[in-house]
Amino acid sequence: MAIVTPNNQPGVHLKEYSYVFRLSSEEARVLNRHRDCLVRGATGFAGIYYDYLFDNPDISDILYAYERKGGDIGQWVRTELGYLFDALAPETDAGRENELTDAGRHHLEQGFKPVWIISTYHLFIDYLKSLLPDLNLKPADSAKLESVLIKLLLRNLGQVIEGYWQAALENTENKLARLAGEQGRAEELLGGLPYLLWTVDVKKNDVVFANPSMEALYSDGLEAPLPCLSDTREEDQQQLLLTWQNAVSGSTSHAEVRMSLAGGKLHWYRVSLYPALNRLGRTTKVHCILEDINRLITERRRLERLATTDALTKVPNRALWADHLSMALAASRRVPGSQVVVISLDINQFKMYNDTLGHDVGDILLRDIAERLNTVVRESDSLARLGGDRFGILLQPVNNARIAAERVCNQVLDAMDTPFTCQGKHLCIGVTLGIACFPEDGVNEESLVVNAESAMQRAKRNGLPYQYFDPASDVSPAEQLRYSGQIRTALENDEFELHYQPQVDLQTSRITCAEALLRWEHPLDGTVMPQRIIPLAEQLGMITPITNWVLLTALMQCRQWSFDGTPVPVSVNVSARSFQNPRLLDKIKWALSETGVDGDCLEIEITEATLMQDIGRATEVLTQLSNCGVSIAIDDFGTGYSSLSYLKRLPIHTLKIDQSFIMDVASDQQDVAIVRSIIDLGHNLGYKVVAEGVENGSSWDMLSSLGCDAAQGFHISKPLPDSHFSSWLSGANAFT
Repeated sequence: MAIVTPNNQPGVHLKEYSYVFRLSSEEARVLNRHRDCLVRGATGFAGIYYDYLFDNPDISDILYAYERKGGDIGQWVRTELGYLFDALAPETDAGRENELTDAGRHHLEQGFKPVWIISTYHLFIDYLKSLLPDLNLKPADSAKLESVLIKLLLRNLGQVIEGYWQAALENTENKLARLAGEQGRAEELLGGLPYLLWTVDVKKNDVVFANPSMEALYSDGLEAPLPCLSDTREEDQQQLLLTWQNAVSGSTSHAEVRMSLAGGKLHWYRVSLYPALNRLGRTTKVHCILEDINRLITERRRLERLATTDALTKVPNRALWADHLSMALAASRRVPGSQVVVISLDINQFKMYNDTLGHDVGDILLRDIAERLNTVVRESDSLARLGGDRFGILLQPVNNARIAAERVCNQVLDAMDTPFTCQGKHLCIGVTLGIACFPEDGVNEESLVVNAESAMQRAKRNGLPYQYFDPASDVSPAEQLRYSGQIRTALENDEFELHYQPQVDLQTSRITCAEALLRWEHPLDGTVMPQRIIPLAEQLGMITPITNWVLLTALMQCRQWSFDGTPVPVSVNVSARSFQNPRLLDKIKWALSETGVDGDCLEIEITEATLMQDIGRATEVLTQLSNCGVSIAIDDFGTGYSSLSYLKRLPIHTLKIDQSFIMDVASDQQDVAIVRSIIDLGHNLGYKVVAEGVENGSSWDMLSSLGCDAAQGFHISKPLPDSHFSSWLSGANAFT
């Protein structure tokens, strides 16, 4: 229970706010004259407040957590807006004051910071001030009304913060009460601990406390400062004395030594010494703990033997691989002109097999893959399992990194060509590799590993077997930090633009849609691709305004094409974070209304991974979009989840086959089988099927023969700026 005194009673404080921020009769007159107009105008603040909440990643995370616990975000926001709008009343009552303090308490419980509350009121004050010019006030009345609004909002804000403070104070008092009870139990606990405890007064060199176990062991007397010194093995005594000196000097110190206590067997013990310092920083007492760690030492030695080997595959683990990498770099630095190659390897189909066939089969598969990789790697090189289905390959100093890397990568790819056999099943495995070379791609272990990982991720996105690290395409941690400060102003400076890539009907060669692709024309770095923009924008809470800009810009361009006599629907990608925004549907409807474009001119592309994060909400949002006439496309289909049950639950119109299956479709029978299956699945469900990444005429012909509906890729056209695409669309560069 919180302690309530006459000085901290909630009612007393709230009356003070009402008194301090009371209105004069003249102020009340001015407010009453214009209050109705202000109240009507204040409703426009709702949109600003929503954007403020969901553009801040920390606040939106708290709101989503509140929703997952059963809360209604919409009702929560409406209640908060009600508190703001009620502030415009010249008078308040005890009921409303208590509601405000309760709101402050709830903010503390939910994790809302006071600065967020203050910032909300600041935004509202600014918004109300922006309404004043429309009221045609005299200068004197305008200044007076502005002062009144600030006074009323400060009154409300103070009452909310008061509730926040009261709740924090009560929490502190409750904690102090618990601590008082716990202090009484502490001595009982010390007496029952399986440790030997004692405290030494340094100045007196006297043992001033010992727990019962310590007193029983040394019943003849405790010799200060270290009663156990004589029981310590002779070669460890000096270490124990040095540890004591460190504690007397003010440092917490530990020593692991061997002792024979009470004539028993020689065991390992840990002596821990904790100095207590006075205000001058000098040690007055040392609290000592002695614990038997013999089993711990035995287990530690066993673990140390296992620490350098992956238990499943028996190849080196990340820790040993890091040591090998460090030694390889040191050796390369001693030999001018030599290079070190770091390769990050990911197994493409592992998750599918692991989820569908079970973890036992997954473990067998990982062991077999590691065994096959071992046949490729030279004895002088190093193979390691870095975790999950990720492996690392280190090539010791070589004279030509590219030749060595390509040799190993091709050998790895060849080694994976033969299917694996697990429990009578033949499993085909593909891998993706990323390559970073020392010193060109990094000068230390961390940068090389990170850059190899970035190259591997890019290879996976592009559907390629391997890629070298490319600073122009891969964002380093340093670049991420630099871009994070610039991306906020990119929208204001008109540095973003959209490129458009056409989708073409495989049977008629007519354009069926244009996909809008974001580009950042950086003033120094040139064109920055979306894979480098979107993750940063999501982290910074900037993804909502960027998504809004993309929607509006793409639909305006779509309208222009229609005016030019070449109407083409436009397709827009929506990121996972944008899809989670509860205002996404409103923003899409707003963009359609703002541009005067019908819903059937817009297609929204969502990845499988995004949909599966919350299939229930995805169903609701996509259903409402479909009701507006908007088409829904599943992007990168075939690379996500093995369960396809969501296909029959969602209002989907298009499946876009991932480009990794299209690259070799003209020559790889496995890709042909996969693509044919996806096309048949899509058609049986009534969906349109689009192939991404069509790079040549052979792939075009094969997809056409398989009955695929449409295609996009460099064989048709690369993504083009709006002016070039409009010319292309009008027939100057029409696809034939």
